[in-house]
Amino acid sequence: MVRLASCVLGALVLCVTATVALGDEWPQWRGPQENSTYAGKLPTEWSAESGIAWTAKIPAWGTSTPIVTGDAIFLTTHDEQKRMLLIKLERASGEHVWTRELGAAETPRTAPKRERQNFHRLHNLASPSPVTDGRTVVVHFGNGDLAAFDFGGKQLWKRNLQEEYGTYTIWWGHANSPVIVDGLVISACMQDSLTDLGKAAAPSYLVAHDIETGEERWKSMRMTGAPSEEADAYTTPVLMRIDGRQQLVVMGANELDGYDPKNGRQSWFLAGLKGGRTVTGPTVAGDVVYVTRGMRGALLAIRPSGSGELPESAIVWQQEKTTPDTPCPVVSDGLLFTVTDDGIARAYDAKSGKLAWTERLGGDFKASPIAAGGKIYFLNTSGLCTVVAAKAKFEKLAENQLNDETLASPAAADGRLLIRGRETLYCIGPK
Repeated sequence: MVRLASCVLGALVLCVTATVALGDEWPQWRGPQENSTYAGKLPTEWSAESGIAWTAKIPAWGTSTPIVTGDAIFLTTHDEQKRMLLIKLERASGEHVWTRELGAAETPRTAPKRERQNFHRLHNLASPSPVTDGRTVVVHFGNGDLAAFDFGGKQLWKRNLQEEYGTYTIWWGHANSPVIVDGLVISACMQDSLTDLGKAAAPSYLVAHDIETGEERWKSMRMTGAPSEEADAYTTPVLMRIDGRQQLVVMGANELDGYDPKNGRQSWFLAGLKGGRTVTGPTVAGDVVYVTRGMRGALLAIRPSGSGELPESAIVWQQEKTTPDTPCPVVSDGLLFTVTDDGIARAYDAKSGKLAWTERLGGDFKASPIAAGGKIYFLNTSGLCTVVAAKAKFEKLAENQLNDETLASPAAADGRLLIRGRETLYCIGPK
């Protein structure tokens, strides 16, 4: 009887452990809350020789973030044969489960000026991150292909946004990731309108498709009037509760605005955020959204409320100098953390905007930092991850080096950190 009770207890423990593990997910770009925060703790120290649970080889490269759900990891890549691939890996071991090809397409590096997209050398068609609702995984590639797969690898539907809504005219290559809201896959396209060239206006828009069928549910134009490259935005929309309602918050083209995700109607907007093309996406914490004007413009804390055009008083605070061009901010323990593309990290009081500290980290940065367990993880482009305490006084806890190029933002699940290298996915943590 005692032995039987032990077996039952052991089975229950295993069951509870498995349930906790599978509930710990990273289902989209920047995680479950779309703000680069992880609720658990992550390793502090590792190296190329130690602290790695497993590695998985990836055919060629991409800068999309891996996502974690159920027993799977999904990521996209663009291989040397120009094939656009969705890959499924075993979550526990990193073993390959299946690969699905959407087709083949070029990553144009040169193009007629302002007539179609010309990809920056640091990314390719596999820049938008996949997204999942726990049953279906949706991918979007820089050529406009938008497709949904079940977890067994069956393609459920496929569309091409360029073919349906017009050629992408964003200057440096489409990179916005889709989001899923209540059965809708919502995609953003913000790009040069070309109107000053005397051409028909190239559209900027939000569009929603049914996740089960791929049918279009709504489409909203987003023509802010921003000229030329200022209309380009590589940001991903985020969800936020405002005045008790769920809204989709979009930053780019010199404007921050909110939409009802059910029908695509604009709820409010804050215009005049002039800067330039926008790469750094919005970060939501409580009732405040933190954004950076394009081209290393001012860092703003904005509290949206009401409808229509917001007053200038919606801007709670702003910082003009040493702002990021690419990495998104992250909030932890009442502090807002940023890092510039050339490696200057800063911490601000999230409420007042008062600067707490500034320090130069090693290297260049494209990945957005992650907050977990009272720590901030800053990953540079050369595989160096600097871990600092999420405190108002700078405290470096560790520097961890992988011998790889690391452009993609990391993901986290199961107390492990997933770091994507050029052709390798690293799972940092206990085996």
